[in-house]
Amino acid sequence: MAGISGGISLCAEVDDVVDRIGHGTAVAAAIRDHAPATTLLAVKVFDRRLATNADVLARAIVWSADNGAHLINLSLGTANAAHIERLNAAVDYAAVRGSLVVSAFEANGTPLLPGTLQTVVGVHADWSLERHEVDASPRDAGASTFTASPYPRAIPGVPRERNLAGVSFAVANVTGFLARALESGAMAEIVYGRS
Repeated sequence: MAGISGGISLCAEVDDVVDRIGHGTAVAAAIRDHAPATTLLAVKVFDRRLATNADVLARAIVWSADNGAHLINLSLGTANAAHIERLNAAVDYAAVRGSLVVSAFEANGTPLLPGTLQTVVGVHADWSLERHEVDASPRDAGASTFTASPYPRAIPGVPRERNLAGVSFAVANVTGFLARALESGAMAEIVYGRS
């Protein structure tokens, strides 16, 4: 795939990075729509259904950081607080290597990990925002939280309400926005309120 510089499957049942359900491809397209020059790494954490486990998710964060990712898009999250230590360790590992994790802060009012961790850019979906609108809210410490449209890029001839939608795409929209900010050297100011 054009723009993919490498990848890995962390799924036990398959060793390729082919997207068989379309979620990863749609997320990647949303990121590239905002930041066309961005090169992506494909990290497969699920294959035939949108489900994984915390160990695979933590391994994906570590692998991405070890392979030079500046931004790690996690268009997913878990409400299971039992995973906080494992995910926090992976996020901290990534931060030491200069990688910033962008993940869902909540879905339908339920807080999600790792998006609620202080050093993660947590993302909220706002159905009233237009596709390219992104709002930032600083936290007392750590990374800001962001709010973005839950829609991916438009599909010609398909009404917006029939397109894919959800917090996954709000996360992808923020990741694309931050990738553009990274290219311009403004990401630290936007994420942490400093230059």
